[in-house]
Amino acid sequence: MGRGRAQRESWGTRFGFLMAAAGSAVGLGNIWRFPYLTGENGGSAFIIIYLICIAIVGLSIMIAEFAVGRRTSLSAVGAYKSQNRSWTFAGVLGVISGFFIMGFYPVVGGWSLAYMLKSVTGLLALPEATADVFGAFISAPIEPLIWTIIFMALNIAIVAKGVAGGIEKASKVLMPTLFVLLIIIIFEGVSLSGSGAGLTYLFKPDWSQVTGETVLAALGQSFFTLSLGMGCMLTYGSYLSKKENIPVSALAIVVMDTAVAIMSGLAIFPALFAFGMEPATGPGLVFVVVPAIFAQMGNVGPVISLLFFAALTVAALTSSMSLLEVVVAYLIDEKEMDRKHATYLSSLVITIMCVFSSLSMGQMSGIKLFGVGFFDFFDILTDKIFLAIGGMLLTIFVGWFMKKEDLKNELTNDGTVAFGFFEVWYNLVKYVIPVVIAVVAVMGIAAVEQRNLMLFGLFMIILLGVFSKKL
Repeated sequence: MGRGRAQRESWGTRFGFLMAAAGSAVGLGNIWRFPYLTGENGGSAFIIIYLICIAIVGLSIMIAEFAVGRRTSLSAVGAYKSQNRSWTFAGVLGVISGFFIMGFYPVVGGWSLAYMLKSVTGLLALPEATADVFGAFISAPIEPLIWTIIFMALNIAIVAKGVAGGIEKASKVLMPTLFVLLIIIIFEGVSLSGSGAGLTYLFKPDWSQVTGETVLAALGQSFFTLSLGMGCMLTYGSYLSKKENIPVSALAIVVMDTAVAIMSGLAIFPALFAFGMEPATGPGLVFVVVPAIFAQMGNVGPVISLLFFAALTVAALTSSMSLLEVVVAYLIDEKEMDRKHATYLSSLVITIMCVFSSLSMGQMSGIKLFGVGFFDFFDILTDKIFLAIGGMLLTIFVGWFMKKEDLKNELTNDGTVAFGFFEVWYNLVKYVIPVVIAVVAVMGIAAVEQRNLMLFGLFMIILLGVFSKKL
């Protein structure tokens, strides 16, 4: 066990914890990535496969992360180290993953903030020019940086106030707000003439569209959407009381996360079809196609656009503050820093990384790391390599290096609550899920065009493994 629970912060209420953990899971992956992947992979059939994957893989890993976190009452590094020092590197990989994701995530959060303002200041005046507007904005040297810094300031203000006073308090407001905003947008979208085709696309499966790539995309999305493999859920789990029912809480969080993803599809596709636009529009869906849709809604368009990008900002903020907390918790637990100093120091370094990521879209586009700009460097390294391997390491660690009895005690609160599926869960985590994730990881790594970047990522993980006992 780690340090005594009296010395450690904890969640104030069960509702607060659920909102914070759901907020961590709900991010850009739900509102940005999920809709465009759905569009690229045939709609409803993709969603059904995604739901199966999230029920089996996503839920199981989340339960595992919460169990390890609460068992140790420590951040990602300390949690692994306290159980088996040779596995310290897996915890470090989680912290590095969260740290690197924050090297570009606040930049996109800044874009969302900017688009809230742009929605009511002329963005929608020329629907045909939304692509040019977006391109000019992200390549500008100063404006995106200002919005990134504002977004980071929001993160700092929340995380510096602590677990109960900052993260929990903010999440209690932000998550219900997100659901309300999405409901308003959905209502407006489905009321449009021709929106029925979008609903059919989302809920009537066309199995002829399904390929091996569809399954892999669904599996990958189910894994990444829940903030798994980066230490977030493990860290949040470390603040849990012994009274919390981990399996029930994990299920509630997965349901909320999935609901937001489906709602995001409902917010976009009915309107997309109503205006005769192509669903398979790729990553540009949110910042290029969606504004073009809102521009055709008349007087209500700017309002709906404002609400949509407000929802996107909220989703980005609830995830980014959990990523920042992973780094902050490490500095508190392992380096014995106080919360405020840990928050300020990590945020300063992250902001510098974000400056490089933002400028890589324009002024510094000629500077490459392993063939890509700073933004893509952080994105590809984490998305394609670190998260999948981090998740695989977690399941191997839980299934093969932790005592089965300890896990059972943790998930049943020492026998006081029922977890009838323990044996099923344990065998999934031990035998099935590591293989499944390995397939996703290999396919993802193989898809990376920048071979040198892939090798660099794998070399970093090997290096961590070699020196794990010294960390």
